Amino acid sequence: MSVETPFWNSLPVPALVVDKADVILRINPAAEMFLNASAKSMVGQPIWDKVMIDAPLEEAFHRAREHGTPLFVNDADVGTGEGPPVQCNLQIAPLAEAPGEMVFLISSRELAGRMTRSHSVKSSAKSAIGMAEMLAHEIKNPLAGITGAAQLLSMNLSSEDLELTDLIVEESRRIVKLLEQVEQFGNLSLPQKKPVNIHDVLDRARRSALVSYGAHMQIIEDYDPSLPPAEGDSDQLLQVVLNLLKNASEVAGEKGIIRIKTFYEHSFRLRRSDGTGQPLPLQVEIIDDGPGLPDDLKGDVFDPFVSGRENGTGLGLALVSKIISDHGGMITVDSVPGRTVFKLSLPRASKETLTTYEESH
Repeated sequence: MSVETPFWNSLPVPALVVDKADVILRINPAAEMFLNASAKSMVGQPIWDKVMIDAPLEEAFHRAREHGTPLFVNDADVGTGEGPPVQCNLQIAPLAEAPGEMVFLISSRELAGRMTRSHSVKSSAKSAIGMAEMLAHEIKNPLAGITGAAQLLSMNLSSEDLELTDLIVEESRRIVKLLEQVEQFGNLSLPQKKPVNIHDVLDRARRSALVSYGAHMQIIEDYDPSLPPAEGDSDQLLQVVLNLLKNASEVAGEKGIIRIKTFYEHSFRLRRSDGTGQPLPLQVEIIDDGPGLPDDLKGDVFDPFVSGRENGTGLGLALVSKIISDHGGMITVDSVPGRTVFKLSLPRASKETLTTYEESH
């Protein structure tokens, strides 16, 4: 089978082909996404300069090429040297129709889980949110009665007993706030898509953060000024960025730094399980210098009711992920101590959307 077929581009696992001199000849879209590097920057470069594999591989690799046999490497750390490596299994095999050429297949459980979560956020959250949403209204009504009764009781109590009624009121209000977030999640309308200047959204969020929860932070802008309009709902995207900035400000120190970075990645595409795909060239990164995500939460931070903070509801990032999913985009996170990056990948506004918007204005 030739790697020039459509199957190569729709292959769901990262794959590269190298020539007799170990120079990269081809890289599929899944590998571009996994390595966070474009085909243009990779093709023509020695694979050992671009792909870091923490395993004594080169000798076994050349022996496999010489004998025309496949090579399997399990539990090797793979990366580009620009971020934390990912533990992977490697399958390396010769191409029968092109002597000397070898194909690398990279299998990562973390990547597979990340893609699955990114593509099915709504379905994975549906049962938990659906049940909570059904109960939210019924729970809020008796809570209002409990709060009112506690406030009435407090009018005739001593100062010592007032602490108990105050606790009832405070905790009841906290539960109501959680239920309102659940209702907000379940009732979120589909985005009203139009051309959006993502930098306007980011600037609104930055200014809002600096006068409230992010007042103690330094927020640095690192924008690509040539970025074209995104296709989305500006209010919902603003909510996404505000949530991410709020999370970053809560975990960072008193003099923490948040960097907001935008760039255009022409080759970035979202590949779905049915083989279809969509370009997502607009990239937004929210980077903080906090302690990083706990290891046991890294794979689940976008699931509802998962939180690493005391008294956290675990709905903020689930809501963010739902909004981005409704936009046809993708959100990922990479986190090590001292550097956590939430990356949004969004579609560019289509010509039809731009034309319709211009005609209506």
